[in-house]
Parts: sequence; structure tokens; C-alpha cells
Amino acid sequence: MPVMVVGADTPVGEVIIEDLIEPDREVRAFVSDPSIGVRLKEAGVKVALGDVSDASHVSAACLRCHTVVLVCDAGSDGREISFAADATELFTQWAQAVSDAGARRVIWVANHPVPEAQVPERATVNSDLSPAEIANRVADLDDAAAL
Repeated sequence: MPVMVVGADTPVGEVIIEDLIEPDREVRAFVSDPSIGVRLKEAGVKVALGDVSDASHVSAACLRCHTVVLVCDAGSDGREISFAADATELFTQWAQAVSDAGARRVIWVANHPVPEAQVPERATVNSDLSPAEIANRVADLDDAAAL
């Protein structure tokens, strides 16, 4: 079942993508950086390029995804966010976008409280862990029968 990583062009997002890539898993990435998008496509990842603050684009990219991984670093790393006043508003838009897309499972990668996405299953992985630990936990959660 498809898994989307929003913020795949962050250092943590890239490690998550690397850990998720398997022959039997469809991995998708939402990125703002076109050069990282090209690299991910070459690795077999389906890539959506856009502004992470454009909820309609995030929602469209997440359609038919079982799991959506939301890497909060992408909302607070200094990149341009044209459609949100701040990171808090951005994360609220993400929660709505994944709900609108019909995702079954949302995994937040954050070290702060996150908005409640209206999806059947939710989890948070602490972004204070090492990138490898985060990626392992995300992959384990995506593989789990239920959260």
C-alpha cells in the first residue's frame, strides 16, 4: 500500500525514504526542492513537487495513500511557506489535507504537540531521535497491522 512522505527533502525525510524503499512498497515523496525530487525519482520514488503549505497540493499528493508521514522539520526549516502564516497553521493544514485525502494512517515526525488528523490511525515519532532511529520506527509503524 502506498506511503507518502511529506517533507522528504529534509535530512530526516531523506533517511525515512531510504529506509522505506523496498520492491513491494510504493513510496511517494512530497518535496519543495526539485534537485532532491530528481534524485528520488531516480531511486524509484514517485515525486510530487510543490509548496508544503499548499494544502490542496498536499491532499492531492496523498490521495490513495495508506500511510502519510508528516516530517514537521519541513514546516520550520526556513523554506518558503506561502499559504500559511506559521508552522502551527501549516501543521493544521496538513492534518486537514491528509483527512481530505482519505489516508488511513498518519505518522507525525515531531518533538511538539501536533494537530489531530481525522484518520483511523495516528502515531508520533519523536524527531529528537537520530535519523536512523526515526526511519526505523516509521518503517515499523508502516509495516504494523494496526497502530
